[in-house]
Amino acid sequence: MELEFLGTGAGVPAKNRNVTSIALKLLNERNEIWLFDAGEGTQQQILRTTIKPRKITKIFITHLHGDHLYGLPGLLSSRSFQGGNTPLTIYGPQGVDTYVRTSLRVSDSHLTYPIHYVILKNPGKLFEDNTFKVEVAKLDHRIPSFGYRIIEKDHAGELLVDKLRADGVPSGPIYGQLKAGQDVTLPDGRLIHGKDYVGPAQKGRIVTILGDTRKNKNGLKLAQNADVLVHESTFGDEEKKLAHQYYHSTSTEAADIAKKAHVGELLLTHISARYVGKMSQQLEREARQIFPHTRVMNDFDTYTIPLRSGKDA
Repeated sequence: MELEFLGTGAGVPAKNRNVTSIALKLLNERNEIWLFDAGEGTQQQILRTTIKPRKITKIFITHLHGDHLYGLPGLLSSRSFQGGNTPLTIYGPQGVDTYVRTSLRVSDSHLTYPIHYVILKNPGKLFEDNTFKVEVAKLDHRIPSFGYRIIEKDHAGELLVDKLRADGVPSGPIYGQLKAGQDVTLPDGRLIHGKDYVGPAQKGRIVTILGDTRKNKNGLKLAQNADVLVHESTFGDEEKKLAHQYYHSTSTEAADIAKKAHVGELLLTHISARYVGKMSQQLEREARQIFPHTRVMNDFDTYTIPLRSGKDA
């Protein structure tokens, strides 16, 4: 599981930061990529990565401001041109379906795959299967904006092969049956139990990605005990009043959420164009005074989310 930041800027594209888009790469877990927001130029950013658009199966839009949305029609069309023919699901606020359908209709664009739309209405569970669950809640922004909590299901424990060998259990299909927790009768008549030969379950990981927002209780709830929190940091602490006026967060407000939620790592994004070079490092320093495990992300930065160790699980 890996995050790749395709755009980390706010408002308008800049020389060093494109507008918002984040890829959650789940290639090992389910051979898919989930995209969070698609600001203008997202498909050009993808060209500078190893991401294949056809691997993108879900797109989660946090809100309908242009710096999170304008890249969507072009990306959808490119996915079609580049061999994507599997269904795609778009999650987003009321109106995202109208925007996409209108853009494709007036440009006479025809896709090779169906799009399923899920309109965000109520907080709580948005999606769940046997490997992942996604929860959503509304944040505090000038227009409806949402945050997502991606919860990986626990991994089955490892098969204790050394113990099996020590007990004289022959290898083969029996190992698969024991791994599945079944009871097995051996050729010598012994009855052994799968639960005795499987280690403890490996705790799944949690990723929280918030849209534009002022500091609020729903963001704190979504971030609770997450392995990584992706939080906007449009302004520095000296612009706290401006951040509140424009329904955004400062680096220190994001750090306070991370600290109270007991997250593992805080990744700051959605950086205003006024913070260039060393000024963006100041955002990181401010946040680290409250929450030391903080990084300001740049375009094309990646962050690998490791499996939790036994002591963390």
